[in-house]
Amino acid sequence: MSTAVVITVAGRDEHLRRTLVGLAEQRVEPSQIVVVDMADASEALVDAAGNVTHVRLRVDGVALPLAAARNAGARAAIADQLVFLDVDCIPHRDLVADYARALDLHPDGLACGAVRYLRPRWDAERGPDLHELSDAHPARPAIPAGSTRRDPVGHELFWSLNFAATATAWSLLGGFDESYEGYGAEDTDLAYRARSLGVPIVWLGGATAYHQWHPPTRLRPERAGEIVANARRFHRRWGSWPMRGWLDELQAAGLVRFDASRRDSDGLSLR
Repeated sequence: MSTAVVITVAGRDEHLRRTLVGLAEQRVEPSQIVVVDMADASEALVDAAGNVTHVRLRVDGVALPLAAARNAGARAAIADQLVFLDVDCIPHRDLVADYARALDLHPDGLACGAVRYLRPRWDAERGPDLHELSDAHPARPAIPAGSTRRDPVGHELFWSLNFAATATAWSLLGGFDESYEGYGAEDTDLAYRARSLGVPIVWLGGATAYHQWHPPTRLRPERAGEIVANARRFHRRWGSWPMRGWLDELQAAGLVRFDASRRDSDGLSLR
């Protein structure tokens, strides 16, 4: 089986460099790396990686077209299995091999590797083991190392920063809905569509990605309008609110008005 890794990037050259180094050190080399450039990633950096397909994507009026970028990366990939990584995720050297094994066992699933979060200033202390400099997210399932767990209903916990699917399953899902413009909710929408189609989440005790610390993008005032629009779109479609923690944070920061008790999408608005 061939495996392509799709990375979306918007101007984070140092993050991209570290992620590409991680892919170069894989025990099982990916057959293709697709870098989808939404801004101005260093062309020299991308070209130096080798085996890279560089896709430039601009969407008028959308500064961070995440859904469209991941779809563009999938279209450019020529492989049996697709792995999606956000640019701020450094792959463990077994990530590609772990996903290949999991998708061989569960070709119908949406596979989610482990994510560990590097602490602030981790790079000043960096040693050989990123595990020691990172923490697991308390909301994610803890899966024993080397094992997988099929979950037919836990789709609300799906995050797009580190996941994989066979090309066949991806075709069934139809990719991300590009009417979600900018930041937020496009991944939960994909997961809910997967659940509606009977596509299970497959949690992995492996395929670990180490998220490089940076200030939370969701709390930037310029992202609030995108998050509100996308959350309202999601609510109209699925009848529930995505990103509840984010919406609570944005309300506490004075950026949005959020009333979770409302049964319609007007329960959320910009301040």
